[in-house]
Amino acid sequence: MAMPSSVSAGAKPPAFDNHTLPMLLRPHAGPGTPNGPSKGNPDEDADVAVEQERKVQKPKRWKVVFHNDDYTTREFVIDVLTRFFEKDESEATFIMLSIHHKGSGVAGLYPKDVAESKVDQVTKHARGHGMPLRLTAEPE
Repeated sequence: MAMPSSVSAGAKPPAFDNHTLPMLLRPHAGPGTPNGPSKGNPDEDADVAVEQERKVQKPKRWKVVFHNDDYTTREFVIDVLTRFFEKDESEATFIMLSIHHKGSGVAGLYPKDVAESKVDQVTKHARGHGMPLRLTAEPE
């Protein structure tokens, strides 16, 4: 490594303590600049790293809602709930009865893209079997 011409071969480089080294590593900012010294408290001149708190929100969940109609059979609804929504037969029966008595029922909560995909899959399956089953994806 070449020595600068101002330092002789036998001279020691200047010593830095823990106070001066961080000051040397900071970018220079003159007065009147955003990083320049303030005119008030000397503690305000210190560089402090502040970690911003990030608020992570859970993705909004969407419910897949079955709507009652007079033509789709109860057995078909139970089959769809077990096949596409991984419900066991007793849970599928409970949801089907809820749809039948209340006019609608929730099959599950999913991220938006999954809920819309399930609605499309089940609608195509129902139309392929001649059933007018109606489902919607709605925000929770």
